[in-house]
Amino acid sequence: MEQQRYEQLKMGERGAIISIVAYICLSALKLMIGYMSNSEALKADGMNNMTDIIASIAVLIGLKLSQKPADKDHPYGHWKAENVATLVASFIMMAVGIQVLFEAITSFFHLEKEAPDLVAAWTGIFCAVIMYFVYRYNKKLANKINSQSVMAAAKDNLSDAWVSIGAAVGIIGSQFNLPWLDPLAAVIVGLLICKTAWDIFREASHHLTDGFDEKLLEDFKETILHINGVKGIEELKARNYGNNTVVDVVILVNSNLNLEDAHDISTTVEKVLYKEHEVYAVHVHVEPNSVIRTEKNSLRKENSLTE
Repeated sequence: MEQQRYEQLKMGERGAIISIVAYICLSALKLMIGYMSNSEALKADGMNNMTDIIASIAVLIGLKLSQKPADKDHPYGHWKAENVATLVASFIMMAVGIQVLFEAITSFFHLEKEAPDLVAAWTGIFCAVIMYFVYRYNKKLANKINSQSVMAAAKDNLSDAWVSIGAAVGIIGSQFNLPWLDPLAAVIVGLLICKTAWDIFREASHHLTDGFDEKLLEDFKETILHINGVKGIEELKARNYGNNTVVDVVILVNSNLNLEDAHDISTTVEKVLYKEHEVYAVHVHVEPNSVIRTEKNSLRKENSLTE
């Protein structure tokens, strides 16, 4: 399982590298045409792609660091390096988004500004088409290797395609004696950069603080309860190490079972979660059903006497 996960991380690097190359080329094109055509929207879109370069590099660095094996200082491995790198990238993206907003709002009040050249709109549409195909590639790769970070990069690719379309619409609209539509589109692009940065920050911080999807926990619970021999679940917790899910569960079994039979049930729980939910590791603790109930009843009696 661990070797397979390392191989998937190596494959994930391919998607990050493709995103980096695409963003470098497209941001250079957008900024050049944006300044030549005097389009605030296209320049803002180019700045957006520059932040995407940083985010993609962060994903690439995180994927590489995550492949380092466990050592003395990191007995659980380096899986969370990807989340840390993504968190840093979100701060940089937010700073750039605020800068784009400031420049766009400032230019918005330059009423004497002429409408940008229409070539800026065609550039935006061309770049949107390119980013859509990059999105399709990364989405397919993310589903293949079950990578949250590559899927996040794919969603970012798609949002960039829509941003470019929005910039093109603003530029085209400014041709109809409405030059303020171009800086307005730039303001919208700046807001989208800030929103993307916030979404990335929220998701990365959620993983780093051991937050976990409650619905997925319910799916785990339902799967475990359907396993033959499991009488109940005393406790179920899960956390993420990078893209790897680790599950801790205390199951209840018949108190008359011998140690070997109880161990076989716990092994079955591990195998089923590996197969059906592709979790990275499962820690199963077995408790006899009657003992748990007796202890709970005793605790209730003690609490009632105390009250």
